[in-house]
Amino acid sequence: MQRVGVINWHGGKDFAPLTLVVGDRAKPRLIRSLREVAEVLIVAWPTDDGEEYMAAVKACLDAIYGNMPAKAARDALIRAAEEAGIPVIAIAH
Repeated sequence: MQRVGVINWHGGKDFAPLTLVVGDRAKPRLIRSLREVAEVLIVAWPTDDGEEYMAAVKACLDAIYGNMPAKAARDALIRAAEEAGIPVIAIAH
């Protein structure tokens, strides 16, 4: 059980790593935590609009604050990447 108000930057066991090819360098970027999800959405994302992008930002914040599972934020990030045309390489478990 997660405690309300506790910040979770990692995501725990339910956050499977994934790789995005984002930015001018087109260098693959490994995403392993909620902190890295937040960073890519805020710093490296090619656009700051789009329904899925906004949903991913909200899901990331909700997961960081323990109001939703990290997997839901990961799934929202994948949908936002698809919306923006960003290639995603998911690691299967």
